[in-house]
Amino acid sequence: MPGTKTRARLVPLLPLLVLPALPALALALALRPGPAAGADVFGGREGCFVLQEGGAPAPLERTGTLCAERLSPCSTFKIPNSLFGLESGVVADAASVIPWDGVKRDREEWNRDHTLASAFEVSAVWYYQELARRVGTPRMRTYLDAAGYGNGDMSSGIDVFWLGRSLTISPEEQVAFLDRLRLSKLPFSERSQRIVRDILVRERSSSLVYRGKTGSCGGGSAPDHGWWVGWVEQDGKATLFAMLIRGKGAFGLEARRLAEVQLRERRLLGP
Repeated sequence: MPGTKTRARLVPLLPLLVLPALPALALALALRPGPAAGADVFGGREGCFVLQEGGAPAPLERTGTLCAERLSPCSTFKIPNSLFGLESGVVADAASVIPWDGVKRDREEWNRDHTLASAFEVSAVWYYQELARRVGTPRMRTYLDAAGYGNGDMSSGIDVFWLGRSLTISPEEQVAFLDRLRLSKLPFSERSQRIVRDILVRERSSSLVYRGKTGSCGGGSAPDHGWWVGWVEQDGKATLFAMLIRGKGAFGLEARRLAEVQLRERRLLGP
């Protein structure tokens, strides 16, 4: 029938009418088939991968079962902990030294004096525990509430609450916090936020700045979990991400490896 032929010709044209209205990155993601269950994205584990354009109200991509679940931030808390140390004046800048306490720890690179920047680079737990003790419970509680960071629960103790204890945060909340830090929209000085952005840099080139921080929790009764959170600035555009994995071998370095597979697949990082 003539009417049937007309409909058959019109249907294939509909995607062409819709797709050009999407932003370039959203279009690329829309055309890319997503994983059926996400298991391969997380190396056979539970997890979440969130990808979001800077300033956007919602993620471009949200894969996995843990995206709204709050878990301990582990060493990703070194991001706000650095900010709180700077804002309180406990440390003056990225070069501020806290002397090593002389306790030998498993990671040899921890066993020396550290600056804020070097402690962040090697994720020296003792430095940040001492930083938190010097900030103190009243100021730490005020800063956590002001930042709106996760559940804000520091009840398990001033120097351990982020290490698999009472403080928890979701991947989506991690991304929201980082976007505010990126734009200096947290209720702290622009200088403090800029210093933290600087120590977050993992790679810098003429066209790209890559920031990130790992976090690992394990060894207790709960399953291991690991984080890699941060953002990429490329050609004037920011894309934030959070990778969370939970299960056997789910540590921060593995979360980073898995996240970078996804970022390279989307051409947000080089080969």
